[in-house]
Amino acid sequence: MASKRNQMLSILLVLLILCFRTNAYYSPELLSRIHQINQAGPYLGLVIPNKFEMYPLLHSPVFMADEESPYIDISGRRFRIGSVMNHRVIAVMTGLGMINAGVTTQILLGFFPVYGVIHFGTAGNANSDLHIGDVTIPRQWAHTGLWIWQKYGEGENDELPMEESGDYTRDIGYLNFANYLVPAGKHIDNLLNNVWFQPDEIFPVNGTPEAREHVFWIPVSQSYYELAQKIENVKLDSCVNTTCLSHEPRIVRVERGCSANVFVANAAYKSFLHDKFNVTTFDMESAGVAMICLSEGKPFIAMRALVAESNAEGSHEENKSDIITEIATKNSVTAISQFINLLPSPGVQIFNLYANHVSDI
Repeated sequence: MASKRNQMLSILLVLLILCFRTNAYYSPELLSRIHQINQAGPYLGLVIPNKFEMYPLLHSPVFMADEESPYIDISGRRFRIGSVMNHRVIAVMTGLGMINAGVTTQILLGFFPVYGVIHFGTAGNANSDLHIGDVTIPRQWAHTGLWIWQKYGEGENDELPMEESGDYTRDIGYLNFANYLVPAGKHIDNLLNNVWFQPDEIFPVNGTPEAREHVFWIPVSQSYYELAQKIENVKLDSCVNTTCLSHEPRIVRVERGCSANVFVANAAYKSFLHDKFNVTTFDMESAGVAMICLSEGKPFIAMRALVAESNAEGSHEENKSDIITEIATKNSVTAISQFINLLPSPGVQIFNLYANHVSDI
């Protein structure tokens, strides 16, 4: 009787294993490969929005793909394993927008031993002091796409829905559409009224589960930001073949950047972002990466090369989009490779990360 029962249990176990292997989201084979890759870590995470921003890195002589495991595919993302300037790296493309950026970064940090994250690519420009081809390194990032849209007839002195309970706030500020009527002059009401900018909710990995924290401005790693000062004099490309920019691009640390699921070509909104929030760089992904890194307690920095001027008309160079993109993407790769070259060894970074974490407890 016992032998028959054991036989039935064995059959049941085999069926369960087959079911797991067939339908499990992450197969044993995939998890085994991830484990094998992790044995060669830890890694520096390189998070890139799109192919045209990622391929200049992959085709650059500074990137050396791993000979045994050049890549691994997880959840529709391809994580490319290699090295840059003697640092082991995992590079991954996020795809467009905040959600893709956040999901991809979460997968990266969830499966691999990553001690820091560098996000890079191209961006829009809200700062008239900077120009096409310049690489910007903001000290803070905000998600500027989370709004409360106020009823027509209500204003800055009227409480927002659920404000009393702490869900929403008027502390950050608002955009009044009536301020941008044409012709400008006397104030005329607009049915679109006001949108109030809101902070995001985050749930830190070392915090209390389901105890939300609100954050609008997310700082990059202070040590990374200070180190980035040393690459501000690095020479960048200004030409593609015989076509050159009208100025010499440069690497510049700036105060603030922002992200939202909006492609901004509107000069009035660029001006609003700069005047209201002191924003230089805007894009569609960086704040999503920053938010996940903040939640997971990982050092983070973003470097974005500008592909537009801040003014309404732009410049004649903006009509040469392919050339601008090539120059900008090459410059962003130059910036991150020179930055990585200055980073201390992974062991030192992990020790510093642990020491900072302990000091926060």
